[in-house]
Amino acid sequence: MKQNFTVRHGALDGVEAFLSVARHRNFRKAAAELGVTPSAISQAVRTLEARIGVALFIRTTRSVGLSEAGERFLSRARPAFEELVAASEAARDFGRKPAGLLRLSVPRAVLPVLLEPLVASFCRDYPEIELEVVASGEFVDLAAEGFDAGIRMGELIAPDMVAVRLTPSFPFVVVGSPDYLGQRTRPERIEDLRGHSCLRMRRSNGSVAPWSFIDGNKTIEAIVSGPLIAHDYSTLVGAAIRGVGLAQVPSPVARSAIAGGRLEVVLTDFTVTSPGVFLYYPERHQVLPKLRAFIEHSRYKGDADQRAPARPGSRRSVAG
Repeated sequence: MKQNFTVRHGALDGVEAFLSVARHRNFRKAAAELGVTPSAISQAVRTLEARIGVALFIRTTRSVGLSEAGERFLSRARPAFEELVAASEAARDFGRKPAGLLRLSVPRAVLPVLLEPLVASFCRDYPEIELEVVASGEFVDLAAEGFDAGIRMGELIAPDMVAVRLTPSFPFVVVGSPDYLGQRTRPERIEDLRGHSCLRMRRSNGSVAPWSFIDGNKTIEAIVSGPLIAHDYSTLVGAAIRGVGLAQVPSPVARSAIAGGRLEVVLTDFTVTSPGVFLYYPERHQVLPKLRAFIEHSRYKGDADQRAPARPGSRRSVAG
């Protein structure tokens, strides 16, 4: 069914010429202002008058004045046209400088990796950008849901998406509190985990994730058990600090606790590495300055992280 438009096609043609003539009360001055010939201005105004069906100007050989209809048209057209110009400038600004609302779809599990220190430093550096981070365990249609981009950790990005690395690769470490490890035999082999309380993560699809390891050239997925299942790494780290059990988490999430002696790393000979955190967006999506600013800021922070002291070792990359 054909759509009926409230504003007819071409209804705005000639309005700028009319406003300029009305302002100067002179066709030649209006032509000079708009950079066209006087005949072009006259033709634009005549076309507008013909389309409206009434004369807007009273013309004599020596002067140009507004008719009553012209005065009424001017009172409504001028503020409307100025608002259109302002709207165009406001929209154009989004294509010239980083500003506006930047919406990112992020899985809950990656929030601790992302939030410290990337989001805080980005908000400080770009105060004209409103950053909205929507935590969700589900993959979303970025365009349909109004997102500028998505972020995932260790995921296979679809062929029609552009993937941008936000963080370096990092190891998934097994950690426990000194109190917990002091009461149990410290695990030396993967099979030693059978005698330990292991804190686990539930994936967005509902399954409980196994723990991943590398033994020589062999990838091992260990089915572990324990008293707690969580939906985010921060909860696992907090429980491990309190001695509830061992947890396998991304090293950036546990970095401060390890540095402060609240957690210790075990099974380092079998550590696997996550590819890191990636931002993705549709291949044909225009990269606005606000998204470009986030990408560049993330790369800068990533370079800084890579220059930081080495973290607990790893031997092979696996998808998280």
